[in-house]
Amino acid sequence: MSMAANDGWPELDFKALQPTAETLRLMTQIVGKVRLARTPWVNHSWHVTLHVSARGLTTSLVPNGGSAFELEFDFIAGALVVRTTGGDERRVPLAPGAIADFYAQVMAALASIGAPTTIDPTPNEMPEAIAFPHDTAPRPYDPTAARAFWRALVQVDRVFHRFRTGFLGKVSPVHFFWGSFDLAVTRFSGRRAPLHPGGVPHLPDAVVREAYSHEVSSAGFWPGGGGVEPSFYSYAYPAPAGFAAAKVAPPAARFDAALGEFLLPYEAVRSAADPDAALLAFLQSTYDAAADLAGWDRAALECAEGRIGVPRPVG
Repeated sequence: MSMAANDGWPELDFKALQPTAETLRLMTQIVGKVRLARTPWVNHSWHVTLHVSARGLTTSLVPNGGSAFELEFDFIAGALVVRTTGGDERRVPLAPGAIADFYAQVMAALASIGAPTTIDPTPNEMPEAIAFPHDTAPRPYDPTAARAFWRALVQVDRVFHRFRTGFLGKVSPVHFFWGSFDLAVTRFSGRRAPLHPGGVPHLPDAVVREAYSHEVSSAGFWPGGGGVEPSFYSYAYPAPAGFAAAKVAPPAARFDAALGEFLLPYEAVRSAADPDAALLAFLQSTYDAAADLAGWDRAALECAEGRIGVPRPVG
């Protein structure tokens, strides 16, 4: 299937997307936990994230002794594809059904390629967590909604990477966190942050505190939930005084006191005359507010946006 006709910012039907997004969140947690069980810890849990690929979301290479394998959610083919560096391949359908069945199929696929893996079977960052092997309730999955969400991620990933080029300091990769089910990019001031209080549902406090060990300005995109439509977000930790009242762009952006972050509806970006410019305005203005109010050394941390084929000038 040619995707040329699908280039651009797709429409996301909130009601149609939410049931599939909830199912996918659990599916990606199973796959992400495989990576967690097999890779050394990297600061801020960057070793466990997924990445947007040409067909969906991928773990990238996961070690398996002297070889490696990859798990990719292929939203075009409608399957979780397990590939090894030795040329083996297994496929687990992405379809309606019980999470317990999907979990069993993934574990069987890994065992069949010589990579049996034991994971923590309890979902993270979800208040009502049912262990994967016991989650037998039928769950919906709409492949059209899943593909639309992935196509949105492709566009967001591109703009987030562009925004990332304007920072010289420590900055995260653009990556997909399966626990919170969002694509994110985070800038760091370089200064230590107060100890995080923890308390995230079904996530060890030690993980949360390590993730927020240093001051951040973080932005991301997630498919919504809890009455919030698909949206971009931006927050600071710790939030400096006056952050909630900061003036940010575009006009559709607002501060959500319950979430403690700025939100910008995905639809406001998709329907803008220039979606890239609208999203970049949100990313930049919310970062400006966080950095200025917290007194970041912006002159030392920032640079001009990267250009294709042009090294950043120094000296």
